[in-house]
Amino acid sequence: MKRRSFISRGTLGSLAISMGLLSTSRSMAGPLKTKTKVKRPSKPISICTWRFEKANATCGALLDKGTPALDAVIAGVAVEEENLKNTTVGKGGAPDREGHVTLDACVMDKNGNAGSVAAVENITHVAALARKVMEDTPHVMMVAEGAEQFALANGFKKEDLLTAESEKAWKEWLKTSNYKPIINIENHDTIGMLAMDANGDLSGACTTSGLAYKMRGRVGDSPIIGSGLYIDNEVGGAVATGMGEEVIKSVGSFLIVELMKNGMLPQQACEEAVNRIVTKNPAYTDFQVAYIAMNKAGETGSFCIHPGFTMMKYSDNQNEAIASMSYIKE
Repeated sequence: MKRRSFISRGTLGSLAISMGLLSTSRSMAGPLKTKTKVKRPSKPISICTWRFEKANATCGALLDKGTPALDAVIAGVAVEEENLKNTTVGKGGAPDREGHVTLDACVMDKNGNAGSVAAVENITHVAALARKVMEDTPHVMMVAEGAEQFALANGFKKEDLLTAESEKAWKEWLKTSNYKPIINIENHDTIGMLAMDANGDLSGACTTSGLAYKMRGRVGDSPIIGSGLYIDNEVGGAVATGMGEEVIKSVGSFLIVELMKNGMLPQQACEEAVNRIVTKNPAYTDFQVAYIAMNKAGETGSFCIHPGFTMMKYSDNQNEAIASMSYIKE
């Protein structure tokens, strides 16, 4: 059974009005522009959060071969899900305070369909699992034991996600149990990926192990549609990384796409989304949030609170690391 679109276009319009998304009185990005007809880019494009070079190159190469965007992004993020050296995504991710590695992920396709899983143990490729939820169930989100059972019933491999290195680091942390996210250090990073394929269609994926040494049961923004990821194939897409609690409270990815829908360029929209966070939370100097976005014309943008965030961009057989501008200057 195919999953119906996540939310109707009419509902989106009402929600945008009720949330006051069209107000830009405090925007760093300037006033909204009149919508203009965009041109389709000449080449497929892939972008992702942080310097995940191999993951983004994998996605980009598949796009160049004509692979649909959804297939390409899931294959791209899978590179990091199985990378044991990455302590923030997939197998090898840092555990919670009780020593359990739990993973979150979501996907969205060109039709606005969405799938999500959260607090999943023993399954490495949770982005692919989120797609399975989207395509083969009547639901958008499945969590914890239920999501794991669904994965095993559909041929996913069960494996221990806690590596010897992550277990050693966790036991060392237990000596002090000092919990504080470290800006731009891998205890709260995510791989989020957006792609436009040869047909000009957009899809996205977001996958993470969440905050290192989080409370048991904590879920961040990554599996929350509209927060960690949002796609509107007529407009563009956005994805978030960093302190998930702050992204959830501002529904950041949805906000960026709605701003683009009303005329902002991806760069402007990312800046405005960060501005919404820093103007409402005086403690913004203590955490990092970053966004990347792409519109239907293939234009991209990124912005973050603190310096140090990088976006990867693949186009024309080139995989480039782009340092993001930031709210706080160096």
